[in-house]
Amino acid sequence: MNALFRSLGRSTATKWRAVVTRGLASSSSSGSEMTVRDALNSALAEEMRKDDKVFVMGEEVGEYQGAYKITRGLLQEFGADRVYDTPITEAGFTGLAVGAGFSGLKPVVEFMTFNFAMQAIDQIINSAAKTLYMSAGTISCPIVFRGPNGAAAGVGAQHSQCFGAWYSSCPGLKVVAPYDCEDARGLLKAAIRDPDPVIFLENELLYGNSYPVDDGILDVDFTLPIGKAKVMREGTDVSIVAFSKMVGYSLEAAEVLASKGISAEVINLRTLRPLDRETIAKSIIKTTRLVSVEEGWPQSGVGSEITAVANEEAFDYLDAPVERVTGADIPTPYAANLEKSAFPTVDDIVTAAERACYRSK
Repeated sequence: MNALFRSLGRSTATKWRAVVTRGLASSSSSGSEMTVRDALNSALAEEMRKDDKVFVMGEEVGEYQGAYKITRGLLQEFGADRVYDTPITEAGFTGLAVGAGFSGLKPVVEFMTFNFAMQAIDQIINSAAKTLYMSAGTISCPIVFRGPNGAAAGVGAQHSQCFGAWYSSCPGLKVVAPYDCEDARGLLKAAIRDPDPVIFLENELLYGNSYPVDDGILDVDFTLPIGKAKVMREGTDVSIVAFSKMVGYSLEAAEVLASKGISAEVINLRTLRPLDRETIAKSIIKTTRLVSVEEGWPQSGVGSEITAVANEEAFDYLDAPVERVTGADIPTPYAANLEKSAFPTVDDIVTAAERACYRSK
């Protein structure tokens, strides 16, 4: 790509770069909707323009424009000094990025999938997450680890699992899981500006989805607070708590439940650590019933922690046992029919909510 710019000459290359930047980083800004891919891309570009300490590192983030095109146009605008293509060595480039964070830079590390971050778990947990505490608050690590998390489609057990519960159990990390464009822009900007390491769990199957945006969401200084959930739909009969892709499923389930006379409140967690216990408890106190929804495995899952919140903060208000909707307790199957059965569906959420309301047949 840089060779192409050189062959074009300075004037033509500058114009072409401007077209790339407008077309890729702000492609939907003139409309009322934006894809999650463009929301993430524009947030990255704006934060890199705002702060020259921010840089991007990962496999294929530069010349190839990112495996999922989240880093489209960034190499052309910011150059190879701030957009680093790395070898296939997660432990190596993650260690480099953590060291850069310790020295005062603000790395954004892209994992092609969070499954591959397992190769770098020592750097993430033992170096990035624990050093602030171990240094008595003298060494911070402002770093974002981002990439697709959770189930994809047809890629088998080693590329399809949710790491939300894994990372959210670790002190020293903040763990974010966006759903729509508002989440993607606001939370990514907040994560990049945060002084602590942030795990930013995206979902591959949401990248191409479009969601409404307004001028506020598109503002270059728009951020969302890490640690605060959002009530996506008000309800009075049952609370459905979810994150990432499962928020969309929960909203669909709420529509079905409404047609059956059940008013469901849907909460988008947005952040898994710190968990917004107050919003969860408030909703339980109002509806007296709770359904948690996640793609991850049932044992020690995010739903287990949400159940603990219900028990510790709102037990006396519960009129029914807490229902958990999770992925199956198996590695993700490769066969399409089995894969479909391994993850929650809208019908699963509806059934759980009906059971909580003592309406199941």
